Amino acid sequence: MSKARGPPAAHSGRKGSGRRRRSRPSVSALPVLKSLFAPHGPICEDRKDLTRRQALTRRLTAGDGCWEKIVFSNFREARQNATPGSPRPERSPSAVGRWDRGGRCVSESQRPSVAEHVPGRQRLSLTRVFLACLLASLVTTAIGVLTLSLVYIYNPQPHSEPKLPAPTTPMLQKAVDPKFQFLNHLPKSKVFEFPGGAIQWARYRNNVNEYLSAEEEAFGSSLNSQRSQMTLGTLRIKSNGLRAPHWHFNANEHGYLAQGTAWIGVVDHGHVVTTYNVTAGQVIFFPKNTLHWIKNVGNEDCFFLLFFSTHDELQTLDVDDVFFSTPEDIAARSLKPEGGINFIRTFQKQKEDQGVNLPPNLAELVMNASYAQSPDSLVWRYFYDLKGSKEYRFPGGIIQLAQYWKNGSQLSNNEKIFSEFLNQHQNALTLSTLRIYTNGLRQPHFHFNANEMGYVISGCGKVGIINTQGITEFNIRIGDVIFFPIGTQHYVKSTCDEDLLFILAFSTGDQLQTLDMDDYFQATADHVLAQLFFKKQSEFKKIPKFQDDQAINLP
Repeated sequence: MSKARGPPAAHSGRKGSGRRRRSRPSVSALPVLKSLFAPHGPICEDRKDLTRRQALTRRLTAGDGCWEKIVFSNFREARQNATPGSPRPERSPSAVGRWDRGGRCVSESQRPSVAEHVPGRQRLSLTRVFLACLLASLVTTAIGVLTLSLVYIYNPQPHSEPKLPAPTTPMLQKAVDPKFQFLNHLPKSKVFEFPGGAIQWARYRNNVNEYLSAEEEAFGSSLNSQRSQMTLGTLRIKSNGLRAPHWHFNANEHGYLAQGTAWIGVVDHGHVVTTYNVTAGQVIFFPKNTLHWIKNVGNEDCFFLLFFSTHDELQTLDVDDVFFSTPEDIAARSLKPEGGINFIRTFQKQKEDQGVNLPPNLAELVMNASYAQSPDSLVWRYFYDLKGSKEYRFPGGIIQLAQYWKNGSQLSNNEKIFSEFLNQHQNALTLSTLRIYTNGLRQPHFHFNANEMGYVISGCGKVGIINTQGITEFNIRIGDVIFFPIGTQHYVKSTCDEDLLFILAFSTGDQLQTLDMDDYFQATADHVLAQLFFKKQSEFKKIPKFQDDQAINLP
């Protein structure tokens, strides 16, 4: 009996591909297959019978229809022996029928889904297993949580104080006397020590943890919140010490030398170098982003009071820091020294900050120092002889000003240079000295166009500030810094046996505009005052009008 086989396997079009196409059933094999898979036979009885069977199936599609190859454990032998009309072979438990109840071949779109091939009981068993596992997980979790809770309840921890992290919130959360919005005890602030001197600051800080006290923070925050354009620092330089060449990114700098003798150097944007000497009572000025240095050339310490036109943190860059931050090859190509990069490599960065510099072997390093003085036409752009300027005398004290004057007819030629140069720079400051004799009073007044900051050089006194919150009064002494926001009425009284001496700075590069209490009372119509104060108009004739300015008066 001939075996029902398909035609030989056809090769792909590529030579030597080794791949074989699927065989198609021959015409002689169709009767055998039909007899094997007849719809009335035991192989494909109904849908239930089909879905109970598990088998590996592969669909083969012919040009004129489709047929299903059903895998029996003995299928090869059954196919070889089968003939039309012969008894159908017993099927294997792994066989699966792929014919519908009408004996038709099922198309791709008509074929049952994979889920339909999974026996119903098996699907039910899997669902039960899943639900059982889920329930077991929930029960186990609940038992674990309950056990931990019981352990914690019946085994309490010792009642020790918890370790709290370091406070990062501003110190101003604690109660602070309102006066510290206007007062800073500078001697209590941090001292920044250098080999050649020291610096202290009354300023705003971005990091609140850098304040040493809540009172110091209150003052710094007040400067910043009022947009004061003011920062104050004290600079002490030892004999032969050097404030390293540097510049400030965000502020002009004004300085008052309270003690000592110094030599100043300034390099402007035109590469013009100006050098000059200053003594106590004189003023220096460095525009923003202008390189400058200060060297103590006397035998005693120099003590500067420095004011900067910023209410933010001051940004400064020193020349030595810039040099050591520059790559060696870049520095060598820029400076072109003998020996090139090898010479650059001979420089050694010091462990200590050299902001104020004083090498221990200075005598070996410097053999011949020259402290030249530039022409006055250059010097007076950065210098003002405040102690030698005009004194504005009052019954109770004296005022001197280093400022811009709209009418400079009373100024000397050198003073005019300073006045005009100051006015050319945005956010420049005005400096002044205020001397109040014992028991003298700088009467209540306010400034139209400037905030005011002051440092007590000598004496002691009492300050009063009147704003929308009422009046704040406090005592001041040497080293204290005061701040009066623009438009705030304030007064200062000398309470010591010696004169009270201030160095003051105002946040304007224009001429300062001030109004005193006696001036605005005299300027207001007496009938307006009578109506305002519920007092007869004639009573205001008792307020005298003086010929002499009473800005600083005595009883």
